[in-house]
Amino acid sequence: MNNIHEKAEILIEALPYIQKFKGKNVVIKYGGNVMTDMGTKKSIIADIALLSHVGINPIIVHGGGPEITKEMTKAHIIPRFVKGLRYTDPKTMEIVDTVSKKINDEICMMLENEQCKAKNMTKGLIKSKQQDEELGLVGEIVSIDKSAIMKKLKSGIIPVISPIGSDGKNIHNINADTVATKIAEVIKAEKLTILTNVDGVYADGELIPHLSIKDAKDGIKSGIIGGGMIPKVLACVHAVQQGVGKAHLIDGTLAHSLLLEIFTDKGIGTEIVKNNGK
Repeated sequence: MNNIHEKAEILIEALPYIQKFKGKNVVIKYGGNVMTDMGTKKSIIADIALLSHVGINPIIVHGGGPEITKEMTKAHIIPRFVKGLRYTDPKTMEIVDTVSKKINDEICMMLENEQCKAKNMTKGLIKSKQQDEELGLVGEIVSIDKSAIMKKLKSGIIPVISPIGSDGKNIHNINADTVATKIAEVIKAEKLTILTNVDGVYADGELIPHLSIKDAKDGIKSGIIGGGMIPKVLACVHAVQQGVGKAHLIDGTLAHSLLLEIFTDKGIGTEIVKNNGK
């Protein structure tokens, strides 16, 4: 009986958050190591489906680095990174495009199995230009078709977006964190959540649950925040500066991490806001 009461208390705890976020847009960046385990995939898709069914509008931007690297290896192409971005020649771009379509289709299918409507929104959504000749076909975002995203959301459809843009002649490989951030900014999302394979930002061995923009920048400058976490933190900072309500870095490998982050008082991971306590 106690277990039943505990479950009821969890539902009651979630209620004000469901009310708060009903009808609001939430951008979820899902990719990398979070996508390599089927159990984790099912957990994340179930969370996203629940968000949709209670009236929250999820928008998914996926990555796929490990799968792309795997296919490049099969094609005898050695992955090369320049300034932290994957050098993308035409053959690599073909692999990126093929893998992205496969991942996107799988996400849409899994969501439909959860009684959600989902649609691959990649084609024509992002106008891009070549970022740097040194990077090959790596793209820089020029514009995003906001109206196309909003139209799907109003129809109850979950947009699933691959990080690929086009200039009308060539398609470009774009960093998925960058795409998720820009989409969150364009649609003025209530939340941007980046799923990683770590708990969040740490300092002196302790997880930092809240970071203001100032503290985040100071942490990068001082070296407290380093390595691969830097671009993710900067993406969150930029999103919040551009009008996104809050940005979060959470461990997507933790079962039902999205629900824990959104629907519980304590939350998980690291939340980045304009000012501490707000």
